[in-house]
Amino acid sequence: MSLKFAILTSLTEREGSGIELARRFDKSIGYFWPATHQQIYRELDRLGESGLIRELPLAGAPSRGNPRRFEVTQDGRRLLTEWIREPDEPDPMRSTMAVRVRAAAATGAVHEVREALTHHRDQRAANLRRYREIEDRDFARPDPGDARDLLQHRVLTLGIQVEQAWVSWCDEVLEMLDRLPAG
Repeated sequence: MSLKFAILTSLTEREGSGIELARRFDKSIGYFWPATHQQIYRELDRLGESGLIRELPLAGAPSRGNPRRFEVTQDGRRLLTEWIREPDEPDPMRSTMAVRVRAAAATGAVHEVREALTHHRDQRAANLRRYREIEDRDFARPDPGDARDLLQHRVLTLGIQVEQAWVSWCDEVLEMLDRLPAG
């Protein structure tokens, strides 16, 4: 997948300026497809040049501080809908933590991985708390007839389940390390 489809999705949900889009990425879609603000602005330019989004006219007199606002064009919606239909292969898992644990096993430095593993577990637990806060705030009373809310909640649920799995795995490895003899 490319950033193009994440931006088209976000702008389909709600038009906005580059800074608003970057903030949305920081608070939602970026948890699943991260991008820097620079990457977002560069992609907005490419999407505009290819006719997939358009700049909205400014309300009032133009001024230097007015941010450019964008919306998805019909061509952008069409491309996004075509992309939705395309099957793809699952993303391969890439995890430095898994490689660290494997390296600890290979080198025999099994207790040296504890600090990195504990840090990783704490970060995953923080992500899990953040996702649950979002769930409590945004999906406390989902409308069973609102496909948008239901599907967005399912995406968040995926994030919750992934973080729960990581926390559990880290806890299991840490418990196993506790049972190993020192040295």
